[in-house]
Amino acid sequence: MGPSSEMTKFETNFLSWPVESARAREEGEPSFRQPGANICLDFHGDPTKAKLVIFSDGNHHMALEECVAFHLANNPDMGDVFYATTPPGPLIQAVETGVLHVGNLELSMSPNVFIGPEAILDRLVASGTMESHHAFAESRGNALLVGQGNPKDIQGVADIMREDIRVAMSNPESEKASFQVYLDSLVALADLAGMDGAALMELFSGKSVRVIFSNTIHHREVPQMLADGRADVAMVYYHLALRYCRIFPDMFSMVALGGTCDDPQPGPAHSITRYHLGLIGDGGDWGSSFVDFMLGDIAGAFYEKHGLQRLS
Repeated sequence: MGPSSEMTKFETNFLSWPVESARAREEGEPSFRQPGANICLDFHGDPTKAKLVIFSDGNHHMALEECVAFHLANNPDMGDVFYATTPPGPLIQAVETGVLHVGNLELSMSPNVFIGPEAILDRLVASGTMESHHAFAESRGNALLVGQGNPKDIQGVADIMREDIRVAMSNPESEKASFQVYLDSLVALADLAGMDGAALMELFSGKSVRVIFSNTIHHREVPQMLADGRADVAMVYYHLALRYCRIFPDMFSMVALGGTCDDPQPGPAHSITRYHLGLIGDGGDWGSSFVDFMLGDIAGAFYEKHGLQRLS
């Protein structure tokens, strides 16, 4: 039986993501890439040359990229930095098992530095894998991502409840942390606006066809959903919306929530994510210097450049 004539068809407009690596590819070096939302985009560098390996949650990857590139340029004896920027779940499992599978590629490695939410790093401390960790940056709230020109005229949380609006959202199972941040913020903003927060929670319960969840890595998949026309709006961290608008200026616009996005102190309805880092074991030859760098002013400036807030 062939596909139903009523089946919705979408044109896939694969986003052309910029190269993200600590070391720039030299002219003449071959590259094998297949278009897609996340074809190894969150595994960076040469694991055979790298003397520093970093596992990190991914939503602040644009700031981390500048940090590792700067640190490598000033410490060329590292050879390269291999770093992963996926949700924490598989990276924690890789630390515990000593292996990470990327498609048919198998990487047997342990990180020198792990970056992520406090609860994730507490788990590493509890297992004895990490001695301690430090907070170094935090998010500046959330925003709505829409297509360039905002064709559905989406102005805030109330519009998400419209029957003609399809919403892209991070997956509540594979990316529990970001999903909860987004949902808590939306409900709090709805309550402040005198809306029915319970109805909004029901919308994101998984029962509505108007909500499209990412599969694995929402910081790549969600903008692709909007580019394909599968969704009209997405709830994302402000710094992610800023990133998409900067690198795809002809495709996306940002709608502020709970105040202006330029305010470094987002409104109280926004759930804030704080980022921590620590050494795995002794951190190897380069882990300690990288942690020190990330706690300093230069790394802090990179994070503020990309819409995050440094911590003293």
